[in-house]
Order: sequence, then structure tokens, then C-alpha cells
Amino acid sequence: MFSHIVIFWTDPAQPNATEDLLAGANQYLKPIPGVLSFHVGKMVGSHRPVVDQSYQVALNLIFPSKQAQDDYQAHPLHVEFVEKVFKRVCKKAVIYDFE
Repeated sequence: MFSHIVIFWTDPAQPNATEDLLAGANQYLKPIPGVLSFHVGKMVGSHRPVVDQSYQVALNLIFPSKQAQDDYQAHPLHVEFVEKVFKRVCKKAVIYDFE
């Protein structure tokens, strides 16, 4: 298995950025073939200081292999998401990939 986790920081100047990002992920990313598990959601606050609470949205994808994730990255819907949604509403993203 191959896990791909993306942590997003939205643009605070855009009041609907979080909702737009969630909607865009569901519209463009969820239909891409090869994903075994798709989960996108808002940050959940915690009383534990070890939990990072500086971001707004996280995306957690599981693929059967690194090649499936590489294919996902090149898929036209992923490219469209980056151009039409991510670049418009996000200030930063950090990505964690692991097997």
C-alpha cells in the first residue's frame, strides 16, 4: 500500500476557501481511478498541544502502489484541481508519502 497525505493551508483572505477546497477535492479528485481509500475533511481542534491545528483541510489517500499514486498525479482531473482550485484558494500544502 502507498499512503498520500496532503495538509492544506487556505488563503485567509478568501472566506469560502475551506468549503471551495473541500468541494473541489470531491469534484476533481474523488473520481480519479486507482484510489483505494479517499478521505478529505476539515481540521478538528484538540486540547492536546502535540496536535497541529494550524491548517484548515487534510486529504488522505491510499493507493495499491506507488505507481498508482504516480498515475493519479498525472491524471487530467488532478491537474485541473491544482489549476482551478488549489492555486486559487491555498497558500501552502505539505505532503507526506509513505509505504
